[in-house]
Amino acid sequence: MASYVPQSHLREEAITSPTTATVLFIDTQNYNCHKNGAIYKTSGVTDCVHDPGTSYFFSRLEQVCKPAWVALQTLCRTRGVEVMYTVIQSLTSNGRDRSRDYVISGFHVPPGCWDAQVIDELKPAQDEMVLPKTSSSVFNSTNVDFILRSMNKRHLILVGCVTDQCVAHAVMDACDLGYLVTLVPEATATYSQQRQDAALEAIRGYCRMRSVEELALELLQPAGAAPS
Repeated sequence: MASYVPQSHLREEAITSPTTATVLFIDTQNYNCHKNGAIYKTSGVTDCVHDPGTSYFFSRLEQVCKPAWVALQTLCRTRGVEVMYTVIQSLTSNGRDRSRDYVISGFHVPPGCWDAQVIDELKPAQDEMVLPKTSSSVFNSTNVDFILRSMNKRHLILVGCVTDQCVAHAVMDACDLGYLVTLVPEATATYSQQRQDAALEAIRGYCRMRSVEELALELLQPAGAAPS
């Protein structure tokens, strides 16, 4: 007999053991998060801070996201949560390995160039993994799933940009693959408040949403204790 019995409470499982969790910073790189990024320079944007198409994004980055990213990175390093990054980057200098979508969209970041680097504020530590991707979802063009399973990770904290594209895609794919996903809304950004709000509403059913402050309280709990 067909039924519909949601168990949404199961998606709210707290991270009681930090070693079972990974935070993944999505596309927090010079290419799109720096005013001199090639994605803007090659499209003719000369002033990202004031351009109508990018001003909201850069305002949100500076005022909301960067402080949240740094705080979350520090928190996870301190509490033993694995810290990982994925960046838009081709495996070849001419980008022949890119997904068809990236070819159509025009995204190409050659290996090792400045645009491929994580922004200075989030510079990865020596042993933190940075995965180059050539598709919207990190799960489609990297071995991130294999890596996470090899490290016995159950919880995945997702942050980065842009909210309604690569972040949302990763949230849904991670959910389908069996991870318990936590999204940190203030640590995500896209190019308008309307897009930001719509994205969060669309993926609400695939993840739980917590602030950096809420995660800090949760990760300070003794193993096995319920968050207060």
